[in-house]
Amino acid sequence: MSGQAERSPWTTLGALCFGFFMLLADMTIVAVANPAIMAELHTGVSTVVWVTSAYLLAYAVPLLVTGRLGDQFGPKVIYLVGLVVFTLASLGCGLSSSITMLIVARAVQGIGAALMTPQTMAVITRIFPADKRGAAMGAWGSVAGVASLIGPIIGGVLVDGLGWKWIFLVNVPIGVLAFVLAVIYVPNLPTHRHRFDLPSVALSVGGMFLLAFGIQQGNTDDWSARIWLCVGAGVVLLAAFLAVQARDSGEPLVPLSLFRDRNFALSTLAMTAMGVATTAMMLPGYFYLESVRGMKPTAAATVWIVMAFLTALLSPVVGKLVDHVHPRVVPTVGFAGFAVGIAWFGLVLKPETPLWQLLLPLVCMGAANACVWSPLAAIATYGLPMHQAGVGAGVYNTARQVGLVLGSAGAGALLSARSAFNAALSQSMVLPSAVLIIGIAACLLLGHRTPAPSPAAPAQETADALG
Repeated sequence: MSGQAERSPWTTLGALCFGFFMLLADMTIVAVANPAIMAELHTGVSTVVWVTSAYLLAYAVPLLVTGRLGDQFGPKVIYLVGLVVFTLASLGCGLSSSITMLIVARAVQGIGAALMTPQTMAVITRIFPADKRGAAMGAWGSVAGVASLIGPIIGGVLVDGLGWKWIFLVNVPIGVLAFVLAVIYVPNLPTHRHRFDLPSVALSVGGMFLLAFGIQQGNTDDWSARIWLCVGAGVVLLAAFLAVQARDSGEPLVPLSLFRDRNFALSTLAMTAMGVATTAMMLPGYFYLESVRGMKPTAAATVWIVMAFLTALLSPVVGKLVDHVHPRVVPTVGFAGFAVGIAWFGLVLKPETPLWQLLLPLVCMGAANACVWSPLAAIATYGLPMHQAGVGAGVYNTARQVGLVLGSAGAGALLSARSAFNAALSQSMVLPSAVLIIGIAACLLLGHRTPAPSPAAPAQETADALG
């Protein structure tokens, strides 16, 4: 096999997606293992939720910085560093003998995931020409959409068959293989030297942490004054961060000029809404299947497989389509279809509903999912200059992660505020349906694609890297 064939963009994409799937699946894989973890480590619900929350927090907080690190030192280098951190932390999770040790190891896992995620999107932006990027993002989007749905299924099988520790230990051989594939098939792309403004880094990390922590812990602390103070402090720090970025005429950590690209700004807003809707729908959905229908974790997780299957099947097809139609068409259809599917799902969440009636809205949501993840990513990155690929990917993925945290917190708050549990599950579907209206509005405002400056640069960079 020639070096050119070995270094084809599609082979590179496959190597990146192998590791990317693992870290995204870990966002949801713990959901079905919580009862087993509680029993073995002798802890309660309010503590075990931090096994998931610690991962989400540590994942979301550094994303603005890790995208820039990829620009500075090369996306391959930072991806590999993140993969090593993630794999070693997975081993730590599997060897944990206390809930504290497990939570700490999960936080380290999240840091590894934060190092990896922006690099996958940045590499795609830099090695694929604009007319092929939609198809590439289609494959990437199918991984992103399916991993979060498949995670609980994998988790259920491992917990039922081998025990909860194996949902983490299985990452070790996968991580080693992902490392080898990345070393061989991911090219060393040109780097762009950046200045890191440490006060801005501190403001962004501090603000993101306080805001995300307050949202995650809000329900547990019954939205006490301490929680509101935490959230308020996070908002103040983030506002100060934006003010500093606006006045920075040199090289800000987050160039606000990114948002002058209309499609990047609108795609980022829409992806935040999608993140909210996804977790706000999944949380009550699992409660319904396990608590109302009495399903075991593995059985409950397999109900969602029809949604995951359709997303995986259709995402590459949709990715090719998005290169040939107006940017607003495909994601608008996707958001509208997802909103209809969630509302439909909420209407049939009753104890006596036949299972086949639950599957119909999941089919609708699976097809709609494929029209959102990859098209939005392709549209967001189309007009970005190559030297901003990393920071743009960091901002975009931060928006997605913030949406996931907000959706989880919002759904939890709605469930706890209703006394009739089954009715609360159905009514909680109003939140994701309503939030998706924001996504529909953003997609309707998307404009025609505007190529990035110096259109010859990406082709030359790709030829140099892959040749």
